[in-house]
Amino acid sequence: MKKQQKEKKRRFFLLITFLFFSSFATSKTLKKVNYQDISIVGSELFSIDDIVANSSLNFTTPLIFVKTTYTEKELKKNLSLKKVSVIRQIFPFGLKILIKTRTPIAYGEMIFKGKKIAGFVDEDGFFINKKYSDQVNLKKLSSKVFGWKENFRETLSKILNYQKYNDIEFNTMTFSPNGFLTLEEKSLKTILLGFNPKIIESQLQVINDIKKQIMGTNILKKIDNIDITDPNNPKIKVFKP
Repeated sequence: MKKQQKEKKRRFFLLITFLFFSSFATSKTLKKVNYQDISIVGSELFSIDDIVANSSLNFTTPLIFVKTTYTEKELKKNLSLKKVSVIRQIFPFGLKILIKTRTPIAYGEMIFKGKKIAGFVDEDGFFINKKYSDQVNLKKLSSKVFGWKENFRETLSKILNYQKYNDIEFNTMTFSPNGFLTLEEKSLKTILLGFNPKIIESQLQVINDIKKQIMGTNILKKIDNIDITDPNNPKIKVFKP
């Protein structure tokens, strides 16, 4: 009998405890997120003002109603982030924002609403706004990208990664307003690639082959430009004497 009474008391205590914490947790999730309730982990580049200015997050929203997935997408796009996670927390109360930034490997410029925006490009071809970039060791950057657009990203990624593993050094990668791609290679100078991103791998291989064949020859000094718009029929234009 005593054992049954103890068991009843234990169950009652557990029920009361559960109800208390459930009520407490519910009240916390309905509490509105404020400025001091946001913590940023992973980067010192960004302030809470940056987070608020580049997302739909506001301080009239209860914690439970914060759209974490949507906020992540906004911040990733607007702050040029590689990864971002927005986590609701009850203990301690608030939002924890985990950030992983992109690493610049080339200078970059893009045109947005008629204005030139300076920044950088990472190995995946993503544009990083200058004010949201980690500018440590930027003096080592030797490549420049002009005319960046979102639909050029994959092409840029292939170029930047190709030169990383081959004896090729592109000083500039320039997209004209209509998308014509021109490269400037350290030794080969001007290289015309054209409009077709689907053949970029073949074009890069041709560039590498040409450089291996003519390095150390007199031809190198005479080159005006190399036309590889058709990788099956590359053309080398030399200066007229």
